[in-house]
Amino acid sequence: MKAFIISSLLLTGILSNSFAQNNWNVASIPAELKEKAHAVIRKSETIFTVKNLGEATEKNHKVITILDEQGLQYASMTLFYSKLEKVNNFEGVLYDSNGEKVKKVKKDDIHDGSAVGNGTLFGDNRYKYAEFKYAIFPFTVEFTTETTNKNLLFYPMWFPQEDEENVAVEQSSLKIQMPANLPLRYKSINGLAEPTLENIAESKSYTWQVKNLQVYENELYSPKWTRYGKGVLTAPNEFEVEGFKGSMKTWKDLGEFDNILGKGRDVLPENVQQEVKQLVANISDPSQKVKKIYEYLQSKTRYISIQLGIGGWQPFEASYVAEKGYGDCKALSNYTKALLKSVGIESFYASIRGGSNERDIHPDFPSQQFNHVIVCVPMKSDTIWLECTSQDNAFGYLSDFTSDRYALLSTPEGGKLVHTPVYKAKDNQQNRNIKVALEEDGNATVTAVTEYTGLLSDDYSDIKNLSSKEEQQKQLYRRINIPSFEVSNFSIQDEKKRIPTATVKLDLNVRKCASKSGTRLFLTPNLMSAINTVPPALDKPRQTEVVLKVALTETDSVTYQLPKNATLEFKPVGIKFENRFGTYQSEFQVKDGSLLYIRKLVRNQGKFPPESYAELIEYYKKVSKADRTQVVLKL
Repeated sequence: MKAFIISSLLLTGILSNSFAQNNWNVASIPAELKEKAHAVIRKSETIFTVKNLGEATEKNHKVITILDEQGLQYASMTLFYSKLEKVNNFEGVLYDSNGEKVKKVKKDDIHDGSAVGNGTLFGDNRYKYAEFKYAIFPFTVEFTTETTNKNLLFYPMWFPQEDEENVAVEQSSLKIQMPANLPLRYKSINGLAEPTLENIAESKSYTWQVKNLQVYENELYSPKWTRYGKGVLTAPNEFEVEGFKGSMKTWKDLGEFDNILGKGRDVLPENVQQEVKQLVANISDPSQKVKKIYEYLQSKTRYISIQLGIGGWQPFEASYVAEKGYGDCKALSNYTKALLKSVGIESFYASIRGGSNERDIHPDFPSQQFNHVIVCVPMKSDTIWLECTSQDNAFGYLSDFTSDRYALLSTPEGGKLVHTPVYKAKDNQQNRNIKVALEEDGNATVTAVTEYTGLLSDDYSDIKNLSSKEEQQKQLYRRINIPSFEVSNFSIQDEKKRIPTATVKLDLNVRKCASKSGTRLFLTPNLMSAINTVPPALDKPRQTEVVLKVALTETDSVTYQLPKNATLEFKPVGIKFENRFGTYQSEFQVKDGSLLYIRKLVRNQGKFPPESYAELIEYYKKVSKADRTQVVLKL
């Protein structure tokens, strides 16, 4: 789905009549705003003026002081535009530390380029870019832009600190001007104050303003939306894009707009219909019919992005995909729906916010918050989800790109907000069996077989799909948690089940697997799964919930064949403990010249109160200490 991209440096407004009227001397910045800051936003203004259902202008003015080299990213401006977004003005000025003007951006300084990525066949996204290359810190930059927007599916999403750490704000504001007959909806995030309202002639304006925001420090394991600081989401009730009118007053309305865009676009060529019917002719189980059609889709199509005007949201016809063999997420999902429809199986177009580390949408604020499309197939006893852009995904499996979040289904009755599957600790497993031949010098040869399931299999399935053994090995090296080793041989196999599995076999030569001191060997039995890091302590009370996103289970069975003349001088006692975050247990067994180490860790998923963070630290300290437990051998 076509992303509505606003540069983080565009949350600004109208440039004053004269640069000289402003004092950008760095000395005038309050000292507390410089603490832990690489940059300070001196002034940021945005004015978004809605003219009618289908057109608005946005005027932005931003002044930002760059304090050091780590703040240099803010010395540039990137302004995206397309067929539906026109650039009217682009200016920039550089000031020294005293606020004296050094230079202005000239027309030749502005680079104009294509914003179309390698995976896009057709696209009209472009960008204008300018930067100031200046190395006398601190200095200040000022940017002014104006655009005309004819895609009012999207209204401003305003976060003064821009989801960036080490940025302070002196003053920042957003003003939205609406015609009197068009209401504005908004949702304040993270405690932003209500807007100031003003009626002017036949319009109504909403103004949000903040001042003197110190650097916002994100808290580890915090909810994704809290990482943006104070902000606001805005949206209309009614809108228009290239002649298509719609509503987002409710999720039902927004889903109906997707129905409008897709109307009549699910017609398949007759030969494709017959081919698909033949494929499933001898299959009685509906879910197996869906599986067969999904495999047909994967074998016949590939993902290519096509983003032109309304095509950023309207799928290409199913007949186009059938003929060309490619499409973007919208086109491929629409094509899949058409294939299923041809054999009498109902399915729904599902808009979703895809991304492994993406924030989820706000379910209580109907608006266009999505960037991707998948397909939902309701069954009598199950619901099947299909990622139609992947030629490798297991049937019915959603990776961490689309699992555990909201999706908007476009049903015949309109939009319906639902939640995608959550993969639990029983689904996400790492089961490892290791054989170690330990030598007297502490070196060892190791054979390790690890089975990864569910979300934990994703990375290894991706590695398996890399084009060369050399690249696969390079990626494995980055994931093996041993200080000093060499891979002498490896293999990766995966199994495409509803909960997929990847099995990695490794032959390793490990240097100093045990540390030798005189006639003793000090061995840490947890060879590959030790947790070595502990969440940092806080110097002030935690403000946000503790969020553990992924539940998982790790089991390790490590058998050490000890040197022939070694005797066991110290064997630790196994340990077991449990709290709200998970469970941990380990045990040690010695028999016939070998040492068996068994470990099991279960991490729970969930949201926990802020005060539980101290308990989480203690939990990980306990796990880390247990993982570092040593055995002492005497030679």
